[in-house]
Amino acid sequence: MRTPSLRTLSVATVLAFGFSLSLVFFYAPIEVDQGFLQKIFYLHVPLAIVALCGFVIGGLLAIAHLRTGDQRWDLRSYVAIHMSLIFGVGVLLTGSIWARASWGHWWVWDEPTLVSFLIVFLLYATYSPLRFAIEDPERQARYASVFAIVAGAFVPMNFIAVRLSASYVHPRVLGSTSNLPGPMALTFLVSLGAMALLFATLCSYELAAKRTRILLKSRSRILGYQ
Repeated sequence: MRTPSLRTLSVATVLAFGFSLSLVFFYAPIEVDQGFLQKIFYLHVPLAIVALCGFVIGGLLAIAHLRTGDQRWDLRSYVAIHMSLIFGVGVLLTGSIWARASWGHWWVWDEPTLVSFLIVFLLYATYSPLRFAIEDPERQARYASVFAIVAGAFVPMNFIAVRLSASYVHPRVLGSTSNLPGPMALTFLVSLGAMALLFATLCSYELAAKRTRILLKSRSRILGYQ
């Protein structure tokens, strides 16, 4: 099966985001309590879901690397985690903006949604320093894969903490207890799909760049250059 080209992914991502923004600003109704501010929900929550899924994907790719020894799986795992960290920064920034507007504070430590995500984010923030502290490429990939698998076990804890918390800032969007009306639910799902496409596109670009760099280095060694 042929994978989509970078151009195809890019066009699909732009179209999906255009459609998503159209729904956010012209279709989804204004929320009664939070007003126009609530529309940040369509950015913040998809960012969080995609980031957490990216961490899990990084762990699954790491399992494939340990099983096969193929360095390509390690590279994919690294890119998935790296991109999830970038998305995670967006989650924390948008969450802080939402908290400031809703509660008058940039951060609220008794809000389980924010704090649990911060714990996962800080855990994965140690991934790159630990990885690149090891010089031997094989040991580096092996230890990084073990870290990705172990850290991936903490991601479901974040979701469980949010589901079991007694207070909510975000509307419930998953499961039978969802309180989103139809137009909001549709807008959210489209926004989530657009964010997932963005993640896939950015990962594909980073993978292509790293593969090109590896190829150039290998050819330089063959030609006798440093």
